[in-house]
Amino acid sequence: MPAPFRKPSHGRRPSGPHGSHPQPRPGQGWDQVASWYDKLVGDEGSDYHKNVILPAALKMLAAKPGERVLDLCCGQGVLARLLIEQGVQEVVGVDASPKLIMAARERSRDPRVKYLIADVCTNATWADGKFDAAACIMAVHDLEAIDKLFAHLAQALKPGARAVIIFMHPCFRIPRQSHWGWDEEKKVQYRRLDRYSQPLSIPITTHPGQATGEQTWFHHRSLSVYLNAIGGAGLAVTQCEELHSHRRSQPGSRSRGEHRAAEEFPVFIALKVVKL
Repeated sequence: MPAPFRKPSHGRRPSGPHGSHPQPRPGQGWDQVASWYDKLVGDEGSDYHKNVILPAALKMLAAKPGERVLDLCCGQGVLARLLIEQGVQEVVGVDASPKLIMAARERSRDPRVKYLIADVCTNATWADGKFDAAACIMAVHDLEAIDKLFAHLAQALKPGARAVIIFMHPCFRIPRQSHWGWDEEKKVQYRRLDRYSQPLSIPITTHPGQATGEQTWFHHRSLSVYLNAIGGAGLAVTQCEELHSHRRSQPGSRSRGEHRAAEEFPVFIALKVVKL
C-alpha cells in the first residue's frame, strides 16, 4: 500500500540524535522546506488531505457561523480557507514558518483570517481564552514539547470549547519501524510493528530521491503519552475516530488481501477534546 502523506509541522524541533543532519533554523519553523510543502499541499490539500484528513477534521470540529476558530501549525492555510467557507466569524492560523505564513496570506486575503508567526510550543501570546474551537492537523508527531502545545491549546479555548487533533496513528505507523508484510499461506497482508512503547526521534528525508540533505524529525510516542499529555493540560477526549486509507492497490493476486488490510489498519487517529 502507498505510504501516506506526512505533513511537516511548524513548531519547535530538537537538534535530534544525528547532529550532522540539517535542521530547521531556530524560530523559522519549516522555512527550509516551505516551497516544497506549499507545492505539495496546493490550494485544496494533498491526496490524503482531500480524501481523509480534512473531511474528518471538518466533520468532528463542526464549526458554526459566528465562531472564532484557532488553527495551530496552520502551514499555508488549507484548513483555514475551508473554515471560512463554512461561515465562521474568524480564523486565526499560527505557524512558526514565515514563508508558509506568507504563502497562506497570498492564497487567501480574506479579512476574516489572521495569520500569526509564532512557535506554538514556546509562544502563546495568541492563547487568549476566547476561541470557540481549534484544530491541530498532522502536526503533533512532529513537535517535541507536546505538553506545552496542549497547555497552550487549552489556554486558548473558552471553558467547554472543543478542539480536533489529527495525527499519524502511533499504533500502526512508525517511520522505519512499521511495515507491510505478506503471508503467502493465509493470503493476507499484515502490519509488522518493530517498536512501540519506547519514544523515538526519527529523521525523515524531506525530498526523497533528490539527495538534498534536508530532513525533518518525526517523534513517535505511545498513545498513552498523548492521552496523558492531553489530560494533563485540562482537556478531555470526548470522541475518537481511526481513519483508514482511501487508496486501493491495482487488481492482482494480492489485491483482496491488500484491500482488507487497508480497511483493518488505520493510518491516522483523530481526537476531539473539550476544555474542562
